[in-house]
Amino acid sequence: MNIRIGSGIDFHQLVAGRDLWIGGILIPHTKGALGHSDADVLLHAICDAMLGALSLGDIGTHFPDNDASFKNIDSKILLKRTLDLITSKGYYVVNIDSTLCLEAPKIKPYVISMQKCIAQILGIAEDAVSIKATTTETMGFTGREEGLVAMATCLLAKK
Repeated sequence: MNIRIGSGIDFHQLVAGRDLWIGGILIPHTKGALGHSDADVLLHAICDAMLGALSLGDIGTHFPDNDASFKNIDSKILLKRTLDLITSKGYYVVNIDSTLCLEAPKIKPYVISMQKCIAQILGIAEDAVSIKATTTETMGFTGREEGLVAMATCLLAKK
């Protein structure tokens, strides 16, 4: 098969005293995402989408949260390692489409920086990385600013 598509989703709690990393960018906010790594929900969803496209399991399979070597790791490193897995199977990333669900902070001012960061890691054009955001209209855990969610879809093609 010459093209493959995958989807990924990730959730993280928001807590005081942590940095908020989204899409490889540090975003000023009163809360940050809680996780074993830097808890970059967007990069984690993208990793899962890439891995899923080739039936390679998920981010937890390759970078388990009970492995001390991944404690507080920069998720940009995880994305690069995921790309290495994909390229070792003879595929490359065509494009990424993603959506963030969070009440605050507003991410629009950071989207271009996120696109640049992700595109650089994946070796693709910035316009091949789509990042959208929505609120949940104050409903649920995201609406109460207790957490955030990212969903991603990835198209891979055979080299």
